[in-house]
Amino acid sequence: MADGSPHPRFYPTKSSTSRGPLKKARPPDEWGGEQPVELQEPLEELARDPKRFAHDLVFPPEDRIRVYDDTLRDGEQMPGVAITPKDKYELARMLSDIGVHVMDVGFPAVSESERETLRLVLEGRKRGEIRADLEVVCMMRSTPSDIDATMRVIDSLGYKRDEVTYFIFTSASDLHVKYKLGKTLLHREGIPESEWLELPVWFYRAANLRMMCDAIRYARQQGATSIEFGGEDGSRADVEYIAEIHREGIRAGGTRPSTPDTVGCYSPFAVREYIPRIKAAAPDAPLVVHFHNDLGLGAWNTVMALGSGAEVFTTSVNGIGERTGNAPMHQVLMQLRYLFGIEIPKFKYEKLRELARHLERVTGIPVQPTEPGIGLNVFTHESGIHTAGMLIHPAIYQVLPPGDMGAKVDYVYGKHSGAVVIEHALREAGIRPEPELVAKVLGEVKRVREERAEQADYSDFHHRYYDHLGHMGLTAEEVVDIAQALMANKS
Repeated sequence: MADGSPHPRFYPTKSSTSRGPLKKARPPDEWGGEQPVELQEPLEELARDPKRFAHDLVFPPEDRIRVYDDTLRDGEQMPGVAITPKDKYELARMLSDIGVHVMDVGFPAVSESERETLRLVLEGRKRGEIRADLEVVCMMRSTPSDIDATMRVIDSLGYKRDEVTYFIFTSASDLHVKYKLGKTLLHREGIPESEWLELPVWFYRAANLRMMCDAIRYARQQGATSIEFGGEDGSRADVEYIAEIHREGIRAGGTRPSTPDTVGCYSPFAVREYIPRIKAAAPDAPLVVHFHNDLGLGAWNTVMALGSGAEVFTTSVNGIGERTGNAPMHQVLMQLRYLFGIEIPKFKYEKLRELARHLERVTGIPVQPTEPGIGLNVFTHESGIHTAGMLIHPAIYQVLPPGDMGAKVDYVYGKHSGAVVIEHALREAGIRPEPELVAKVLGEVKRVREERAEQADYSDFHHRYYDHLGHMGLTAEEVVDIAQALMANKS
């Protein structure tokens, strides 16, 4: 369906083979109103199908594209967000049900909470509450201690060590390799820290590569069979060094390379230039791409990458994550579906809004009402011009059929409303929409809304909203208070 053919979920139309005389709208209902008009021509002849445009993207077959959810790990790294293992497990069940293929459950080496999440997910998969084919990923640095910590959890639960994927990561950009990892690499190489700033970048690149490959080989020796690997800050790295990381990682025993746009600075043009070159370094292995959203391009860059050689894409529910978040799952899936005709087999698109509402409750982070597909207002109309068009046929002002997203068209009544939508509301309530009554109701609706606007004061809501966000994490003052209390107890 990536060939630009008409989308099967466009609003229903009369068969294109019918060329009889034009018919009027469906018979009026008992109050004289009309049902939505039955289009006499195929919709794609009346309005250009959004998939009809020229491009040079070549996507994998739909059944080879993998949705990789990062909500439980990278999503939770959003400032102030903390999700309990119990809530993570419920999210894991919903992600399994909606149809994701891969799920990152976090860093078992970091805390008991992370280890408990892994335990709950593995036990849930064993009980059948989570799909058996849902791949579970555990993150770890390129160190034997992180690998051992993950394997101890798996051993303690009585599972085989190859029942999860081990994501062994390092860094890729020279900025990260020398200045973030530099001292760690010096310690591994037996070189004093005093030489940190003096040694050239090439030294750190080589040491970094050795560290990652040693970790991959160690994980293999300890029983891992599925190993994802890659370097942070790939979008600012030398593409030839990324290629070297991927080639050597495969040789060391890795099974799937991953390249991230850690700081969200890729442009779609850069994606088209670099992803094919990165893919060429390990052409037989599936390539994972991971985009952040600092410039608002996370979803589009993901789509571009899938059309440029990648097969696996990471996302988070509602796009939560560090800074501006990760590529939002709903945006990537909608762009693939409505712009390229690509539907992920067995994925339950109609549950995306339900999943969004659930994560809002769990994290305390609301979705803006205009958020594509999942926002409160995306299928809601108020203005008279729009509502009149919607009541003729919903495709006049919407390209997404609401049913695809498990939603329905709704109307809000206010200063922008017109008579047609007032008539609609009265008919729905069983009230005859006499013209004089409609005019009076419309006038009163506008008056009441204007009056509410005059009296409205959103300052308290505004204060409470930002106060809520600001106090999800601890403040610096609270950290100092904790330190002082501990010092006092010690003395």
